[in-house]
Amino acid sequence: MNPEKDFAPLTPNIVRALNDKLYEKRKVAALEIEKLVREFVAQNNTVQIKHVIQTLSQEFALSQHPHSRKGGLIGLAACSIALGKDSGLYLKELIEPVLTCFNDADSRLRYYACEALYNIVKVARGAVLPHFNVLFDGLSKLAADPDPNVKSGSELLDRLLKDIVTESNKFDLVGFIPLLRERIYSNNQYARQFIISWILVLESVPDINLLDYLPEILDGLFQILGDNGKEIRKMCEVVLGEFLKEIKKNPSSVKFAEMANILVIHCKTTDDLIQLTAMCWMREFIQLAGRVMLPYSSGVLTAVLPCLAYDDRKKSIKEVANVCNQSLMKLVTPEDDEPDEPKPAVQKQAEPSHDDSLAKQEGTAREGPDGSCDSTFSSSINVFPPASTERAPVTLHLDGIVQVLNCHLSDTAIGMMTRIAVLKWLYHLYIKTPRKMFRHTDSLFPILLQTLSDESDEVILKDLEVLAEIASSPAGQTDDPSPLNGPDLRASHSELQVPTPGGAGLLITSGTKGLECSPSTPTMNSYFYKFMINLLKRFSSERKLLEVRGAFIIRQLCLLLNAENIFHSMADILLREEDLKFASTMVHTLNTILLTSTELFQLRNQLKDLKTPESQSLFCCLYRSWCHNPVTTVSLCFLTQNYQHAYDLIQKFGDLEVTVDFLTEVDKLVQLIECPIFTYLRLQLLDVKNNPYLIKALYGLLMLLPQSSAFQLLSHRLQCVPNPELLQTEDSLKAVFHTQRADCPTIDYAELLQHFEKVQNKHLEVRHQRSGRGDHLDRRIVL
Repeated sequence: MNPEKDFAPLTPNIVRALNDKLYEKRKVAALEIEKLVREFVAQNNTVQIKHVIQTLSQEFALSQHPHSRKGGLIGLAACSIALGKDSGLYLKELIEPVLTCFNDADSRLRYYACEALYNIVKVARGAVLPHFNVLFDGLSKLAADPDPNVKSGSELLDRLLKDIVTESNKFDLVGFIPLLRERIYSNNQYARQFIISWILVLESVPDINLLDYLPEILDGLFQILGDNGKEIRKMCEVVLGEFLKEIKKNPSSVKFAEMANILVIHCKTTDDLIQLTAMCWMREFIQLAGRVMLPYSSGVLTAVLPCLAYDDRKKSIKEVANVCNQSLMKLVTPEDDEPDEPKPAVQKQAEPSHDDSLAKQEGTAREGPDGSCDSTFSSSINVFPPASTERAPVTLHLDGIVQVLNCHLSDTAIGMMTRIAVLKWLYHLYIKTPRKMFRHTDSLFPILLQTLSDESDEVILKDLEVLAEIASSPAGQTDDPSPLNGPDLRASHSELQVPTPGGAGLLITSGTKGLECSPSTPTMNSYFYKFMINLLKRFSSERKLLEVRGAFIIRQLCLLLNAENIFHSMADILLREEDLKFASTMVHTLNTILLTSTELFQLRNQLKDLKTPESQSLFCCLYRSWCHNPVTTVSLCFLTQNYQHAYDLIQKFGDLEVTVDFLTEVDKLVQLIECPIFTYLRLQLLDVKNNPYLIKALYGLLMLLPQSSAFQLLSHRLQCVPNPELLQTEDSLKAVFHTQRADCPTIDYAELLQHFEKVQNKHLEVRHQRSGRGDHLDRRIVL
């Protein structure tokens, strides 16, 4: 510093002392400056006051010499003390050079700067609030200072500033929030602690409504919650807890929509504390905001659904996530569906962009379950719809929800409970918003069928509930061809033929409408036949599924849908099955279910008497497919009490190729005859006169069997027949048969027998072609 330079009104002694390396001498100079400034204040000499402050700032506090800077700092503090209440007029000139020294490399100088600013703020009190942002910015840097003395000094200044803010009602929160939002993302633990402490203070001030600006800082708070320091995490927990309490007290003033996406992001984090806290917030948001959260449902589901599969190590998160899931599901109501009335033509023309965009989204979704989940989310799902400040009607973004559910159901690595939750959501949506959901059925159908191969019975049960709802919902019924069915399905419908009640034993071709049901049962929608066709295709391609879960799936479907519809449609489809071995296996499975399952009790009773045109039609339909398996055909005749026809069939068995599998099935039929299902048949053995063909049929089975346990079982049963009247005359037999046939005169049994022979010839040819034994084709049944 130039000693000859004029620093007036500062005397040379003051200047010399300010530049001294000893603190005591600089302190004496500060006292002289204080005395000098007091005189200027008394004289109201603002020009000289400004000159003193400017000199201390430019020539000392911002000097290149460290001792001069120290002198300038203590001199500025002395000026502030001398000015007293008037210091507020000169705060900018007093504060700025001090804050500059906060960045000095010398820790002692940073400490003196902190001390000087403390004195300046202590004198000015509330007058410093207009400069709060620069003070806060400087303090946030000192909070992370490595020197303990500097940090200690900054803490004193910090407490003083907090007291001032707490006492004042002139704090500019709007101007402070941008700085707080910036500083809250600091990674330094001391800076984070500093930020959290200030948020706690501001939250405690009654006149400051920090809740209005919570969306600005919520993300940063959740990031601080993941800090490695336990103390900081605890402080952040307290802050978030206080905010949540205030949200519960004043939900009407909370900007739920602006914070929904923030919570979604942190609900998916790997940090347990952050995830649990975010999930608790999400639970409160859904319960407090209600339908306001509906536009964010797809994002919420991406966060909540994976948590439902957590084990006991994350039990708390799982429980809260389950509440979130249930609460969100309850928000979806029938009002979210399309109206029943078709839209006017003018309105449809006015909304081409919506329909086009929907078609594009559905097209993306139809790329199938093989598409990766990531690509689906990145290209199609708007997980985070923009928040709107206008009070527009809340709409359910069903496209995004369905794609999220589809993606989670397609992910084989996802947990069982998550898959169950996804299926519950789909079922709920089909119940509440069926018309909207049927737009997405084509994309959902393949993955729903694939889910039938799941390892969990619970998953399969829920999956069947969804498929059953799709197959039976009135919203899925279409009167005329539409993209909903697709050309493939329409073609399948036109080929499928159903027996009519009036033309017993005859097949007719019907149109798409009404074809999907038996005349005696409620009408299923357009997806019912598609479901049956694809289910049988799946059984055909996955034989293990048929063996392990086939009976279970069909029995459950019989509970969820109409059993007659299911058997009628499957029998009709199997009639055209090209894979004869599969057709035989499938018929055997269906027959076993029909004869043994409690779910089929009503259908069995319907088939027992064949007194109605509907039951006769069903029998003819089943019979034609049952012909793929000779033994099951006989068992069907036993069930329907067509004993003479059963006897006629058994007579044809002599012309068939008797294999081990064939004899095994005869063995199983004998076992079935001894079961409660055929109690009525065994009792009819007491009436030999009116049931001669029943006894003949049973004797025929006995003659087919080798000397086995089944042979002994049936032989013992026939020995119990009270009086062998099989030797009665042919005329009496005809009279008995005539009485017997009178119950169902519309059935053409000769035609049915001819159909049986045709089917068995096909099976024989296929077996011979596979084995290469074409020389035995002469053993075919001669028509």
